[in-house]
Amino acid sequence: MRHSTKTLVAIAAIIIILAGIKLSSEIVVPFLLALFIAIICSPIINFMTRRKIPLWLAITLLLVVILLGFTFFAGIINNSLQEFTGSIPQYKTQLSAKVRTLIEFTQKWNFPITISQEEIMSKFDPSSIMNFVHTLLVGLSGTLSNIFVVFLIVIFMLMEMPVAKYKLALALSDDDDLRNEKEYINQVLEGVIGYLGVKTFVSLLTGILVWILLISLDVQYAILWAMFSFLLNYVPNIGSILASIPIVIQALVLNSFSVALGTLIGMVAINMIVGNALEPRLMGKKLGLSTLVVFLSLLFWGWLLGAVGMLLSVPLTMACKVALESNKDTRKYAVLFSDLDEIPRGKKYH
Repeated sequence: MRHSTKTLVAIAAIIIILAGIKLSSEIVVPFLLALFIAIICSPIINFMTRRKIPLWLAITLLLVVILLGFTFFAGIINNSLQEFTGSIPQYKTQLSAKVRTLIEFTQKWNFPITISQEEIMSKFDPSSIMNFVHTLLVGLSGTLSNIFVVFLIVIFMLMEMPVAKYKLALALSDDDDLRNEKEYINQVLEGVIGYLGVKTFVSLLTGILVWILLISLDVQYAILWAMFSFLLNYVPNIGSILASIPIVIQALVLNSFSVALGTLIGMVAINMIVGNALEPRLMGKKLGLSTLVVFLSLLFWGWLLGAVGMLLSVPLTMACKVALESNKDTRKYAVLFSDLDEIPRGKKYH
C-alpha cells in the first residue's frame, strides 16, 4: 500500500512538473537552447583554454565566429525568401502549365482522374502561399528576437563552466557520494556532447551534399534548402524525409519532371548513405536508445516544447535515461529506454 502511494505521488508530481514546463515554455525553451549550445561549445572552449588562452578571450572569439556565421546565413536565407515571395505569380503560371501537362497525360492513358485543373489550381492560390511566407517570416523574426537573450545565457554558462559540474554534483549528492555524482554528471555530458557532435557533423554533411545536388541540377534556392536540410536533420527518423518533400515539389514546379525525379533519387541516396550507413557507424554506442523511444521522444518533446523540443528530443531523452541510471531506486526504469544491445543477455525475450 505504501509503495502504491509513493508511485501515485511520483506520477502526480511528474504531471505537475510537465504542466509547469508547458506553461513556462517561453522561458524554458531559450534556457534549454542556450544550455545545449553551451554544451556543444564547451569542448572548443576547453581546447583553447588548454593552450593558455584566457577563458574570456576564448568565449569572445567563439561567439564572434558564431555570430558572423549566423548573420551571413541569415542574410542569405532572408534574400532567398524575399526573392521567393516576389516570384509567386510567376510560379503559379508555371504550376498551371505543369498541372495541364499532367492532366493531358492522364487523359491520354485513360486514368480515372475526376478533378479538374481549376480545382487543383484553387488549392495553390498565391494568397495562401503569401500567408505561409508571412507566417514563416514572423516566426523567424520571433526567433531572432530571442537570439540576444540566448547568447547572453550562453556567455554566462560558459563563464561558469569551470565550476558548474562541481556545483551541480555538490547540490545533488551527499558528502560521501560527491565523486559518484561527478562521474554521473560527466557521463551525461559526454553522452550529450558525443551525440550532438556526431549529429552536427552528419547534418552539416547532409546540407553540403544537398547543396551540391541542387546546384548540379540547377534547382533554385539551393542554399536555402541546404540550410533547411541541415536543421531538420537534427529531428530523428523523419527530419530528413520532411526536408526532402518541399525540395522535390519545387523542382517539379520550377524545373521539369526529369529534374524532379533526379532530385528525388539524389535526396533518397543522400539520406540512405548518410542517415542509414554513415551516421550509425559514427554514432556507435553513443545513443543507446531504442528506435521506438526515439520516435516517441520526438512526439513528446515536440508537444511539450515545440520545434526546439523536436530538435533536442534525443539529447533530452538521453539525459533522462542517464539520470535514471544514476539512482539505484530508478535504475530498473532506465531499461525501458535502452535498445536491445544494452539489455543483459539472460534477460532478453524473444
